[in-house]
Amino acid sequence: MNSIPPQKQMTGMLGHPVAENPIDRMFDAVYAHHGLHWQFWKNDIANERDLALAVAALRPLGYRGICITVPWKVAVMPHLDELDDDVRAIGAANYITIRDGRLIGHNNDGKGVVKAIAKVAPLKGQRVVMLGAGGAGRAMAIEIAWAGAAHLTLVTRREEQGREVAERVRKASGVPCEWQPWESPVRLPQGTTMLMNATHLGCAPGLEPVPVDWGTVATGCLAVDVITNPRITPFLHAARERGCPVVDGVEMLVQLAMQIFEQWTGIQPEEAVFQRAVAEALGE
Repeated sequence: MNSIPPQKQMTGMLGHPVAENPIDRMFDAVYAHHGLHWQFWKNDIANERDLALAVAALRPLGYRGICITVPWKVAVMPHLDELDDDVRAIGAANYITIRDGRLIGHNNDGKGVVKAIAKVAPLKGQRVVMLGAGGAGRAMAIEIAWAGAAHLTLVTRREEQGREVAERVRKASGVPCEWQPWESPVRLPQGTTMLMNATHLGCAPGLEPVPVDWGTVATGCLAVDVITNPRITPFLHAARERGCPVVDGVEMLVQLAMQIFEQWTGIQPEEAVFQRAVAEALGE
């Protein structure tokens, strides 16, 4: 008599766009490595109405957890039953745990980027310029401040957003943080030691360049990109040509994905398994 295989445990992602993100192939490979009957689905959610429907469907569909990516990290919050301390401090959620029928919002975007940066350079004392301050950017700005940065400048097109996030950073950390209007090209304040792209620019398939005046970037300034595909974006390629050390978005993805995996499954992650899985997903 054939036994019935266990039902798959469902996890996934809500965002727009999601096609180029390698996170599903990475998680599925790690689930298989650990012998888990789990699966990860990416879902392209184009508007806030569909976001509300998708979040409401997580419980009846039996999901165990879901990642939230751009542009829904702030908009998802009213649809959740509970927010952890990081979400309340940051004002955005990047993943959800479904426990006892309750949707619990978490944010480890910043924790992932801090771990990735720490592999290349210490954050203490850095004077940081961040391009963009959306759901991921605001989390990263606060965590970078908590990790010991000396000063942050947020460069955004929308003044209201930039000033709101700067105030949130100051309130949460006590670290000086100011807004600078987005100009093309973006000129860095003198003394900047770390430049971070927290925008969509450079993502496959568009591969748009980030409009930075590289003449204002000091040789040796640390360049950080949140884009996960390709690993070396036009922004990071230009930074390397300028003589800057770089931190890529794939490394951030690995660091935050390991934390999410442990939260969902209770299993201590192996970094080598995640690194191998994401490299295979990117065809490296």
